Amino acid sequence: MAPRTFWKGYLKLSLVTCPVAMLPATSESEKVRFRTLNEKTGNPVAARYVDAVTGEPVEEGDEVKGYPRGEDDHVILEDDELEAVALESTRTIDIDKFVPASSIGWIWYDKPHYLVPTDKVGEEAFSVIREAMAATATVGIARLVLYRRERAVMLKPSGKGIVVWTLRYGDEVRDADAYFANVGKEKPEAPLMRLVTRLIDERTTPWSPDLVGDPVQARLLEIIAAKKKGRKRPAKAKPEPAPSGGNVVSIMDALKKSIAGERKGKSG
Repeated sequence: MAPRTFWKGYLKLSLVTCPVAMLPATSESEKVRFRTLNEKTGNPVAARYVDAVTGEPVEEGDEVKGYPRGEDDHVILEDDELEAVALESTRTIDIDKFVPASSIGWIWYDKPHYLVPTDKVGEEAFSVIREAMAATATVGIARLVLYRRERAVMLKPSGKGIVVWTLRYGDEVRDADAYFANVGKEKPEAPLMRLVTRLIDERTTPWSPDLVGDPVQARLLEIIAAKKKGRKRPAKAKPEPAPSGGNVVSIMDALKKSIAGERKGKSG
C-alpha cells in the first residue's frame, strides 16, 4: 500500500513550474508504541502544561513563546511576530541555487522525502529539472516550511524521481576536528592492513534491509504476543559479556585468530 501524500505544491526553477507531491521516504508506523496508563484505574494519562511556580494548569490560549534573557526574565514573542519571519509561501519549492552534489557531506542530511509530479502536463518540466541535475552532478537548494519550521532543503535526482532532504541547520553540526584532533596520523603497518583487509573480505555481503533489523522490536512483539495468550513472557536474553581490557593481546595475534574463526564458522 502506497503511503499517503502529506504535502502538495509546486516545484519552481526560474519561470518553469510544475505541480508536485511529497511523500515521506521513511516510516516509523510499524514501531511498537505504548500509552501511559494509570496503574490503579487502567485509564490513559493525559499530558497538560502547568505553571512551573503555581502548579496550576495553563490553558492553551494562555501559552506564549518566550526567549530567556535572564533568570525569570523572558522576551515574549507574539504569534504574528513569529509568522512575519516565515516564508511567504509554504507551497512552493523555489530552487534558487545549485551546488556540486559531492560538496554536501552526509552529516548535513536530515530527513528524506520522495518528490513526484502530479500530472502529465507538469511531468516534462519535472523530468528536465531532474535530468539536468543528474547530468551536471549537482543538487538544488531551496527553502520550505515543513513540520512547522522553515527548513533548507536539498533536491537530489534519484531514478525517475527526486529526493528532497531536509538539511540540518548550521549551528546543529559540530566541527569534527575538535573530536579527532588527538587521533594519531601514523599509517598502520602493511601486515596489519593485509590481515584487516582479509577480515573485511570474509565479512563482506550484499546489502539487505535485514542487516538493520530491530531486535528490541522483535522481542517486544514476542512479549506482547505471549501476554495476549496468557502465557509467561519469554525468558530474558543473556547479555554478551563486555570485552575485558585486562589481558593484553597483540593486534596481529587477535587478527589471525579472528580470520581463523571466520573460516571455521563458514566450513562448519
